[in-house]
Amino acid sequence: MAPLGPFGPTPTILAGVSGGPHSLALALLLARWVLARGGRLLAGIVDHGLRAESAKEAADVAGWLVARGIESRILRLGLAPGPGAQARARAGRLAALLDLATTEGAGWLALGQHRADQAETLLLRGLAGSGAAGLAGMAAARSAGAALLIRPLLGQAPARLEAVVAAAGLAPLRDPSNADPRFTRARLRAALADAAGQGPAVAALDQAARAFAARRARQAQVVAARLAVAVQLSEWGFGRLDLAALGRDEVAEAALAGLVRMVGGGAYAPSEAAVGRLLAQGAGTLGGARLTRQGLLLREAAAMAPAVPAVPGALWDGRFRLEGQPPLGLWLGPLGPAAASLPRPAWLPAAVAATLPALWRADRASRDTVLAEVPALAYSDFQTSFDIRLRFAPLGGAGG
Repeated sequence: MAPLGPFGPTPTILAGVSGGPHSLALALLLARWVLARGGRLLAGIVDHGLRAESAKEAADVAGWLVARGIESRILRLGLAPGPGAQARARAGRLAALLDLATTEGAGWLALGQHRADQAETLLLRGLAGSGAAGLAGMAAARSAGAALLIRPLLGQAPARLEAVVAAAGLAPLRDPSNADPRFTRARLRAALADAAGQGPAVAALDQAARAFAARRARQAQVVAARLAVAVQLSEWGFGRLDLAALGRDEVAEAALAGLVRMVGGGAYAPSEAAVGRLLAQGAGTLGGARLTRQGLLLREAAAMAPAVPAVPGALWDGRFRLEGQPPLGLWLGPLGPAAASLPRPAWLPAAVAATLPALWRADRASRDTVLAEVPALAYSDFQTSFDIRLRFAPLGGAGG
């Protein structure tokens, strides 16, 4: 845990627990670590609802953990089976866990991926043609907006984690999809033929991911230095770029890729080739963001997400998270054409105004949607104030 810190006194950590051997080992090991520091460990158990037995399994896992003094919460997604079920389950699981982290005040979300998972990820990304950043595999720690996502077991062989669970007297759940040959990861796992994660192939892939990760860390420092002199990023989701200072080299491509992901609200940065073309053109759209020849990088208005219920912790457009306690019945979404009727401060480009986050409410008399508040413009039609903040918090990233 030490390389993932600092954690400070009495940390509150949320662990994602599926009931499989590796996430159970994570919970058991973290429980000891947190207890020694007087902190709090909470296990988040996500029931995707994709199998008839999933509800009972989630309840069983919660019972196992509670019996060992580990506080648990079951999060039910109710996903429908069908195409892309695994991808939808991953996205829904992460979103639900991050929402729980926000609600419970957990600054860290711990996941149970291990060394063999890292090896499989490297193979998957290699087959997909990922660049050096993608070949660094999953990051041991990265920001996920609502919490710092950490993977304390990333360097551990799965056999060691199985031993921890066996010593605790638990019979872990086994997800049948992990061996389903319809999924690429399952086929790669079968090809590696190393369930213990202690063979030479897994070790070599793990070392390769570590080397790429070290390269990525070095590049991140160089990119940060370039951004410091070439970019001004606004908390309201746009940036001003000095294109001459940014340059057109590999560092510029990496810097612009990260900016596009942030401003466009994407889960991943665009490809190096696509970013290179955008730099060469000097203007255009990519990944939900638009770059002008004047160096303004802003959200592509037509690509913004629809409004979402304005509940505490709500994330809109992959970029803005609502903090605080707004009144009931509000929606968080784009300001849109209503921007034209509001005074625009000098710091706000006209093209950006429509992409600002705003709160909307339904008017009971007219049944029309009425603008309630625009935090960026200090506009509100409420008679009394209430505690609300919006935080620019794009999620995801190439680090996985």
